[in-house]
Amino acid sequence: MDVKDRVIIVEDDKSIRNFIRTVLEANNYDVETAANGTEAYSLITSRCPDLVILDLGLPDMDGAKVLRRVREWSSMPVIVVSARTYERDKVEALDLGADDYITKPFGTSELLARIRTAIRHSRSSYPSPNGGPGGRYCVGGLVIDYDKHRVFVDGKDANLTQNEFKLVGILGKYAGKVLTYDFLIREIWGPNMGNNNRILRVNMANIRRKLEKTPAQPQYIFTEVGVGYRMLDV
Repeated sequence: MDVKDRVIIVEDDKSIRNFIRTVLEANNYDVETAANGTEAYSLITSRCPDLVILDLGLPDMDGAKVLRRVREWSSMPVIVVSARTYERDKVEALDLGADDYITKPFGTSELLARIRTAIRHSRSSYPSPNGGPGGRYCVGGLVIDYDKHRVFVDGKDANLTQNEFKLVGILGKYAGKVLTYDFLIREIWGPNMGNNNRILRVNMANIRRKLEKTPAQPQYIFTEVGVGYRMLDV
Protein backbone atom coordinates (compact mmCIF):
# COMPACT_ATOMS: atom_id res chain seq x y z
CA MET A 1 0.00 0.00 0.00
CA ASP A 2 1.38 3.39 -1.00
CA VAL A 3 2.00 5.93 1.76
CA LYS A 4 0.06 9.10 1.06
CA ASP A 5 1.76 12.49 1.19
CA ARG A 6 0.33 14.55 4.05
CA VAL A 7 -0.80 18.10 3.22
CA ILE A 8 -2.03 20.72 5.68
CA ILE A 9 -4.35 23.39 4.28
CA VAL A 10 -4.35 26.70 6.17
CA GLU A 11 -7.34 28.72 4.97
CA ASP A 12 -9.96 30.68 6.91
CA ASP A 13 -12.57 30.60 4.11
CA LYS A 14 -14.48 27.38 4.73
CA SER A 15 -15.71 26.97 1.15
CA ILE A 16 -12.19 27.36 -0.30
CA ARG A 17 -10.74 25.13 2.41
CA ASN A 18 -13.25 22.37 1.70
CA PHE A 19 -12.80 22.73 -2.04
CA ILE A 20 -9.02 22.31 -1.87
CA ARG A 21 -9.42 19.42 0.54
CA THR A 22 -11.83 17.63 -1.80
CA VAL A 23 -9.48 18.08 -4.76
CA LEU A 24 -6.45 16.80 -2.85
CA GLU A 25 -8.21 13.82 -1.29
CA ALA A 26 -9.48 12.86 -4.75
CA ASN A 27 -5.82 12.82 -5.83
CA ASN A 28 -4.66 10.53 -3.04
CA TYR A 29 -3.32 13.05 -0.52
CA ASP A 30 -3.76 12.74 3.25
CA VAL A 31 -5.26 16.12 4.17
CA GLU A 32 -5.71 18.07 7.40
CA THR A 33 -6.93 21.64 7.72
CA ALA A 34 -6.61 24.71 9.93
CA ALA A 35 -8.71 27.90 9.90
CA ASN A 36 -6.30 30.28 11.67
CA GLY A 37 -2.60 30.82 12.30
CA THR A 38 -2.50 29.52 15.87
CA GLU A 39 -4.26 26.29 14.95
CA ALA A 40 -2.09 25.96 11.85
CA TYR A 41 1.24 26.28 13.65
CA SER A 42 0.19 23.77 16.30
CA LEU A 43 -0.89 21.32 13.63
CA ILE A 44 2.25 21.81 11.55
CA THR A 45 4.59 21.25 14.50
CA SER A 46 2.75 18.15 15.66
CA ARG A 47 2.11 16.51 12.27
CA CYS A 48 5.22 17.58 10.27
CA PRO A 49 3.45 17.40 6.89
CA ASP A 50 5.01 16.82 3.49
CA LEU A 51 3.61 20.17 2.33
CA VAL A 52 1.66 23.18 3.63
CA ILE A 53 -0.80 25.25 1.59
CA LEU A 54 -0.91 28.61 3.33
CA ASP A 55 -3.29 31.55 2.95
CA LEU A 56 -1.86 34.91 4.03
CA GLY A 57 -5.09 36.55 5.19
CA LEU A 58 -5.79 34.67 8.41
CA PRO A 59 -8.07 36.06 11.14
CA ASP A 60 -5.62 35.96 14.05
CA MET A 61 -2.26 36.66 12.39
CA ASP A 62 -0.74 37.22 8.97
CA GLY A 63 0.17 34.00 7.20
CA ALA A 64 3.65 35.42 6.68
CA LYS A 65 4.18 35.12 10.44
CA VAL A 66 3.29 31.43 10.30
CA LEU A 67 5.74 30.97 7.42
CA ARG A 68 8.48 32.83 9.27
CA ARG A 69 8.03 30.65 12.39
CA VAL A 70 8.05 27.42 10.35
CA ARG A 71 11.25 28.44 8.57
CA GLU A 72 13.00 28.82 11.92
CA TRP A 73 13.14 25.03 12.21
CA SER A 74 11.95 23.36 9.00
CA SER A 75 12.44 23.46 5.22
CA MET A 76 9.18 21.62 4.51
CA PRO A 77 7.55 22.85 1.27
CA VAL A 78 5.10 25.74 1.72
CA ILE A 79 2.91 27.00 -1.12
CA VAL A 80 1.25 30.35 -0.50
CA VAL A 81 -2.24 30.60 -1.99
CA SER A 82 -3.49 34.16 -1.65
CA ALA A 83 -5.82 36.77 -3.10
CA ARG A 84 -3.04 39.36 -2.70
CA THR A 85 -1.72 40.25 -6.13
CA TYR A 86 0.81 42.97 -5.28
CA GLU A 87 4.37 42.12 -6.26
CA ARG A 88 5.67 43.14 -2.83
CA ASP A 89 3.48 40.46 -1.19
CA LYS A 90 4.82 37.80 -3.54
CA VAL A 91 8.41 38.92 -3.03
CA GLU A 92 8.01 38.97 0.76
CA ALA A 93 6.53 35.48 0.85
CA LEU A 94 9.23 34.05 -1.42
CA ASP A 95 12.00 35.80 0.51
CA LEU A 96 10.61 34.39 3.75
CA GLY A 97 10.99 30.91 2.30
CA ALA A 98 7.78 30.06 0.47
CA ASP A 99 8.41 27.50 -2.26
CA ASP A 100 5.74 28.92 -4.51
CA TYR A 101 3.02 31.59 -4.67
CA ILE A 102 -0.33 31.06 -6.37
CA THR A 103 -2.82 33.88 -6.78
CA LYS A 104 -6.52 33.24 -6.29
CA PRO A 105 -8.51 32.27 -8.24
CA PHE A 106 -6.50 29.32 -9.55
CA GLY A 107 -7.06 26.15 -11.53
CA THR A 108 -6.97 22.76 -9.84
CA SER A 109 -4.56 21.35 -12.43
CA GLU A 110 -2.13 24.19 -11.73
CA LEU A 111 -2.39 23.69 -7.97
CA LEU A 112 -1.78 19.94 -8.24
CA ALA A 113 1.21 20.50 -10.54
CA ARG A 114 2.74 23.03 -8.12
CA ILE A 115 2.23 20.60 -5.22
CA ARG A 116 3.93 17.75 -7.09
CA THR A 117 6.84 20.00 -8.01
CA ALA A 118 7.34 21.31 -4.47
CA ILE A 119 7.26 17.86 -2.90
CA ARG A 120 9.59 16.44 -5.55
CA HIS A 121 12.12 19.22 -5.00
CA SER A 122 12.03 18.74 -1.24
CA ARG A 123 13.20 15.17 -1.80
CA SER A 124 15.88 16.07 -4.32
CA SER A 125 19.33 14.66 -3.67
CA TYR A 126 21.02 17.88 -4.80
CA PRO A 127 23.14 19.45 -2.08
CA SER A 128 23.10 23.21 -1.52
CA PRO A 129 24.32 25.50 -4.32
CA ASN A 130 27.34 26.57 -2.28
CA GLY A 131 28.35 22.93 -1.98
CA GLY A 132 28.17 22.48 -5.72
CA PRO A 133 25.36 20.17 -6.88
CA GLY A 134 26.36 17.13 -8.87
CA GLY A 135 24.74 15.24 -11.72
CA ARG A 136 22.73 16.64 -14.60
CA TYR A 137 19.49 18.54 -15.05
CA CYS A 138 17.78 17.97 -18.39
CA VAL A 139 14.66 19.60 -19.77
CA GLY A 140 13.79 19.82 -23.46
CA GLY A 141 17.03 20.40 -25.33
CA LEU A 142 18.75 21.97 -22.31
CA VAL A 143 21.29 20.01 -20.25
CA ILE A 144 23.01 21.44 -17.15
CA ASP A 145 26.03 19.26 -16.40
CA TYR A 146 27.03 20.16 -12.84
CA ASP A 147 30.05 17.86 -12.81
CA LYS A 148 31.54 19.34 -15.99
CA HIS A 149 30.38 22.87 -15.11
CA ARG A 150 28.89 23.28 -18.58
CA VAL A 151 25.50 23.86 -20.17
CA PHE A 152 24.45 22.34 -23.49
CA VAL A 153 21.58 23.28 -25.78
CA ASP A 154 20.60 20.71 -28.40
CA GLY A 155 23.96 19.03 -27.86
CA LYS A 156 26.06 22.17 -28.31
CA ASP A 157 28.08 23.85 -25.55
CA ALA A 158 26.48 27.20 -24.67
CA ASN A 159 29.88 28.59 -23.61
CA LEU A 160 28.61 30.30 -20.48
CA THR A 161 30.84 32.41 -18.28
CA GLN A 162 31.38 31.38 -14.67
CA ASN A 163 28.67 33.66 -13.29
CA GLU A 164 26.29 32.74 -16.10
CA PHE A 165 26.76 29.07 -15.26
CA LYS A 166 26.15 29.77 -11.57
CA LEU A 167 22.87 31.51 -12.41
CA VAL A 168 21.66 28.76 -14.71
CA GLY A 169 22.85 26.12 -12.24
CA ILE A 170 20.93 27.50 -9.30
CA LEU A 171 17.80 28.03 -11.42
CA GLY A 172 18.09 24.41 -12.53
CA LYS A 173 18.47 23.22 -8.95
CA TYR A 174 15.21 24.94 -8.03
CA ALA A 175 13.48 24.37 -11.40
CA GLY A 176 9.83 25.33 -11.26
CA LYS A 177 10.32 27.63 -8.28
CA VAL A 178 10.45 31.40 -8.58
CA LEU A 179 13.78 32.73 -7.27
CA THR A 180 13.68 36.39 -6.32
CA TYR A 181 16.12 38.94 -7.66
CA ASP A 182 17.58 39.52 -4.20
CA PHE A 183 18.08 35.79 -3.60
CA LEU A 184 19.94 35.31 -6.87
CA ILE A 185 22.12 38.38 -6.31
CA ARG A 186 23.09 37.21 -2.82
CA GLU A 187 23.87 33.68 -4.04
CA ILE A 188 26.01 34.75 -6.99
CA TRP A 189 27.62 38.05 -5.95
CA GLY A 190 27.31 37.97 -2.17
CA PRO A 191 25.45 40.11 0.39
CA ASN A 192 27.50 43.25 -0.24
CA MET A 193 26.07 43.70 -3.73
CA GLY A 194 22.83 45.05 -2.28
CA ASN A 195 19.77 45.06 -4.51
CA ASN A 196 21.46 46.12 -7.74
CA ASN A 197 19.30 44.30 -10.26
CA ARG A 198 21.13 45.74 -13.25
CA ILE A 199 24.02 43.29 -13.12
CA LEU A 200 21.53 40.44 -12.84
CA ARG A 201 19.51 41.66 -15.83
CA VAL A 202 22.65 42.02 -17.94
CA ASN A 203 23.77 38.48 -17.14
CA MET A 204 20.29 37.09 -17.78
CA ALA A 205 20.10 38.86 -21.15
CA ASN A 206 23.44 37.27 -22.13
CA ILE A 207 22.25 33.86 -20.91
CA ARG A 208 19.08 34.05 -22.96
CA ARG A 209 21.02 34.95 -26.11
CA LYS A 210 23.06 31.77 -25.61
CA LEU A 211 20.25 29.40 -24.53
CA GLU A 212 17.08 30.56 -26.22
CA LYS A 213 16.23 30.35 -29.92
CA THR A 214 14.10 33.47 -29.47
CA PRO A 215 15.27 35.38 -26.36
CA ALA A 216 12.12 37.51 -26.31
CA GLN A 217 10.02 34.33 -26.11
CA PRO A 218 12.05 32.10 -23.77
CA GLN A 219 11.56 28.35 -23.54
CA TYR A 220 13.69 27.66 -20.48
CA ILE A 221 14.06 30.66 -18.16
CA PHE A 222 10.98 32.75 -17.48
CA THR A 223 10.66 36.19 -15.90
CA GLU A 224 8.17 36.71 -13.08
CA VAL A 225 7.85 40.48 -13.56
CA GLY A 226 8.91 42.44 -10.49
CA VAL A 227 9.74 39.25 -8.58
CA GLY A 228 12.46 37.08 -10.15
CA TYR A 229 13.15 34.19 -12.51
CA ARG A 230 11.99 30.59 -12.88
CA MET A 231 13.53 27.66 -14.76
CA LEU A 232 11.28 25.36 -16.78
CA ASP A 233 10.50 22.23 -14.78
CA VAL A 234 10.67 18.69 -16.15
